[in-house]
Amino acid sequence: MRIIRGKYGRRRFDVPSNITARPTTDFARENIFNVLENIIDFEGCEALDLFAGTGAISFELLSRGCSHVTCVEKCSTQYNFIKKVKDILHDENLIMVKGDVFRFLETSSRKYDLIFADPPYDLPDFAEVPERILSSRMLKDGTIVVVEHSGKYDFSDLPHFYEHRAYGSVNFSIFRVGCNDADGE
Repeated sequence: MRIIRGKYGRRRFDVPSNITARPTTDFARENIFNVLENIIDFEGCEALDLFAGTGAISFELLSRGCSHVTCVEKCSTQYNFIKKVKDILHDENLIMVKGDVFRFLETSSRKYDLIFADPPYDLPDFAEVPERILSSRMLKDGTIVVVEHSGKYDFSDLPHFYEHRAYGSVNFSIFRVGCNDADGE
C-alpha cells in the first residue's frame, strides 16, 4: 500500500497476503483525490472511511490534512493491519471502529465533511449502500459522499448526485449534500 501525497506521501506498507480486501488501485485513488481536491479542502476536514479495508483511503485523508478520520472495518485481519500502520505513523487523528458498517450507519450521529465508502463489490446489499449513507444522520450541509463501485451500478438518480468518474474498471459516484445541481447552486 502506498500513500500518494501529503505528509505521509510516498510511504509504503506491505499488505499481508491474507487480507481479503480489494484495495482501491493507486491509479484510481490518485485520480479521485485529484477530483476531490477541487471540491473540498482537506485541511481540517472530518472524514469517515466506510469498509476501510487496508486503510489506504484513511491514511491518504490523514496525509492530506484531515483533522479527524474515522474508519470502520469489521474484518479482524484488515482492522489489525490498519492499527499496525496507525501505530507506525503515530497518528492519533485516526479513530478506528471494528464493526459492521450498516450498524454504524444506523447508530452514529457524528457529522462528517467527507464520507468515503468502498464496499466489497460482492456485498449482497451493495446497491443499498449509497441510500443508507444519504439517509443517515451523519450528513450536514456541504458533506461530500464518495461511493466506489463497479460499472454495473448507476446511482445518478439518487438525491444529491453530483458526478460519476471512472478509472479503468473502478467507478466513483460523488454526492454533494445541500447542492441542487452540479454547479453547487
